[in-house]
Formats: sequence, structure tokens, C-alpha cells
Amino acid sequence: MNIKTKITKLHYDRDAKGLFVTILEGASYFYGLGSGFKNWLYDKKILRPKKVPAFVISVGNMTTGGVGKTPVVLEIARYLHKKGEKVAIISRGYGGKLSNKKVNVISDGQYVKYTAAMAGDEPFWLAQKAEGVCVLTCKNRYKAAKYAIDNFGVTYIILDDGFQHRKLHRDIDIVLMDSKMGLGNEKLLPAGPLREGAEALDRIDKLLIVSKNTDHTNAEKFAQIMEQNLKLDTQLCYTEPDYIYNIKTGEHLEEGTAITAMCAIGQPQQFFDFLNGYYVKKKIALDDHHQYSPIDLVDIDGNIVTTEKDAVKLLRFDKDNIYALKLKTTVNVERLLNVKKG
Repeated sequence: MNIKTKITKLHYDRDAKGLFVTILEGASYFYGLGSGFKNWLYDKKILRPKKVPAFVISVGNMTTGGVGKTPVVLEIARYLHKKGEKVAIISRGYGGKLSNKKVNVISDGQYVKYTAAMAGDEPFWLAQKAEGVCVLTCKNRYKAAKYAIDNFGVTYIILDDGFQHRKLHRDIDIVLMDSKMGLGNEKLLPAGPLREGAEALDRIDKLLIVSKNTDHTNAEKFAQIMEQNLKLDTQLCYTEPDYIYNIKTGEHLEEGTAITAMCAIGQPQQFFDFLNGYYVKKKIALDDHHQYSPIDLVDIDGNIVTTEKDAVKLLRFDKDNIYALKLKTTVNVERLLNVKKG
């Protein structure tokens, strides 16, 4: 287990103790000072976000990855596109080889211009799935938004993982929270998964509780509790397993089949839990955004099942035994975007 994976496990262990935890908590103090000071500057309007002539929707979270932002971004983009809007999704492009100091057009709404390795797995997946929607990456979201408006006539901008990026004004801030993992140990990075302190709660327009299960009873109770405690407009997003298909042929995999489960995502256990209808011989959890190489597959016999996010990076190996789990995301987008300000 490398240091990153070890720290991630500590983020969801409220009883963790020891010298390493103490060191992380010390680092969290300084992280909190920096994060809090930045938010104070914006809250007091000493720093001001830049506006663009388009409606901006931010989809983000208060914790580190694995909550399920990207499928929600896709559902919002599809909804707006069907309504006749010209939509662009903007991502930082984390994990891709392209320089994020400049604007990269991953898709112009018709053609995907880069591979997953170049674009990053999430922007590439969105570019493949969001038909008619532009996908751009850049560290400077304002610069990317301006480019999308000027070159593609975009009327709606969706920021994938944009909650902490306060340089760009947004009209709606949607924040996701995992119904099972919650806020982890409720500590700031690096001791915990929190990217910001409690001061961030005032910026949330809509809290979206993500239930990654087949039984949503606990998630529904959790959503009610969060709405009452935080006084936030809260609703549920259901993420469920749909089917498993071969990434080359599209052929479905029958339940009960022996498989090796492999993924490189923020919350691997939730992926593994979705495979309970199959005989899982082995589970392999790699670091989030891991860039696969042939050596990762050398010692694996039989069928490999992974996530769709991972599958886009495994296509280039031209293997016949790789399958992806198709998830079904259900969210009331119309209600999600109906937010009363102030």
C-alpha cells in the first residue's frame, strides 16, 4: 500500500491514532488557514469571481474524489442539450498528459479529438458520452469558458469539480455527498477528506446525496437528516448497477461468471459491492486516475471487469477479455436546477 492509498483509508477512519495521524493533523491546520483565508477574501469581496455571458453550473463536492460527480455532470449536460441549449463541460483535466495551462478542446460536440491518456479519463469519458456537448479542459476555468462562448456559441457552462474554483462566477453551486461515506472523519486535508471547512456550507445552493446501492432506504434517511441539520435544499441521486459488457464487442456478461475486479477510482469498495452477482476471484484497487500499462494486466487470467472510467484507458490494449460495469444514474435534473437564490 503506497502513501496515498494509506492516507485515503485514514480519511474514513474516525478512530485512527498514532504519530502519522498527528503529523497529518498538524498539516491540516495550515491547510485550513490557507483555504479559510482564500474563502474569506471572496466572501468579503476583496477578491471577486469573473463573470461570463453564459449560465454557469458548478458540480462539485466538499471531499476528495469518488463521490460520483461526473455521471451527474453528464445527466445535466444531456438534459440541457435536449432542451436546445448549447452546452460546454469544463474540467481541469486532471490525470491527462495535455498541458492544462492552455485551453484544450477534447470534443467540439461532434468529434473527440484526444485519447483518454491525453485528455484525462473523466473528460474523455464525458466527450464520448455527451453527444452534441463541447468538452474542454484548462486549469483556468474562466479562460476555458470564454473560449467555449466565443468559439462555439455556448449558452450553458457546466464545471466538473468546480466548487473550490471560485475565480469563475457561477449561477448554481451543486454539491454532492456520498450517502455511505459522508464527510469521512470530518477533518481537513490531509488528515481527512474535507477540501474546505464549515464556511463553505453557505455557498451551497443544492445538496445532492448520492446513493450507490440497490437499497436506498439508508440514503433517504441520511438525506432527510442532512437537510434538517444543514438547512440546505437537498435531493437524492440514485446510482445502481445496470449490466456488464465487453468493451470491444458490447456483449453482456452473464451473472455468476468468474471475474477479476479491477479499478482505479476514489472509492473502490463501492464498485466491488456492485459485483455481488458474479464470482469475484480477485479484487485489484489501484490509485485514483492511475495510468494503466500492459504490466498491470500480465498476471490476470480470465475476464476482467472494471469501471467505465477505467475502461476508456484500457481500450488501447486491444484485449478481448475486458468488461465494464454500466451504471444507471437517476436524478431529477429539472428539480436540481430549480434553485431559489438568497
